[in-house]
Amino acid sequence: MTETLPLTGERTAPGIWHENYWFARHEAAYRWITANWLSSETGRVLDAGCGEGYGADLLRQAGARQVFGLDYEGTTLRHVAKVYPQVNLVQGNLVQTGFAAESFELLVSLQTIEHLWEQPRFVAECARIAGPGAVVVLSTPNQLTFPSGNWYHTKELTPAEFAELVEADLEIVQTLGLWHGERLTAWEQEHGSCVDAQLASDHADWPADLVQLVTETSYQDFVIRAGELDDSLDLIVVARPRTT
Repeated sequence: MTETLPLTGERTAPGIWHENYWFARHEAAYRWITANWLSSETGRVLDAGCGEGYGADLLRQAGARQVFGLDYEGTTLRHVAKVYPQVNLVQGNLVQTGFAAESFELLVSLQTIEHLWEQPRFVAECARIAGPGAVVVLSTPNQLTFPSGNWYHTKELTPAEFAELVEADLEIVQTLGLWHGERLTAWEQEHGSCVDAQLASDHADWPADLVQLVTETSYQDFVIRAGELDDSLDLIVVARPRTT
């Protein structure tokens, strides 16, 4: 991370060793999207709430013809412009973007909606700017399993609440969850929750086995699938604009 984008806890970023678990967990969802919903035929793509910019750039590298990153904060966008110059940047409000109706073929907003005060208005805006046949992919932490106390989150959602929120304006295609894969699960069977372990003390005081786990974690250590979502870590909804 550059000096222009200080670490505050609000945004996840690459290159910070003690944040690597959270970065990899976020990256897993972007990688899943590029593998399942994006190709060289994909036209205009929006990463709504692009944050540090790594996700928007992954979408670009995966073959999207034109990727836009939308965020509200000027310092963040200056960082994105410097580090990921091929991403088209727009500064604006997620609930009133300024884009024309039906602007995008793929709209992605990951781990963002929990930060917003006007969540229904944001979903309605996604529906407005998604073109005919477009795909909208939204993710959020599962309130049932996510540690409490993140003061950047205005409202965390359960699986049922997330689905109800999205269904108000979009047609849901898939509801999925993100879980730990084999390596993280095996570590937890021996040591307990790796999330709890990270939150229990400052990273300077972590034991060696936790340091190793966090630094070696990659997006491949997470699994995204359908299933009983109440015990998933993150929630992912794939939706489309309604045709009637």
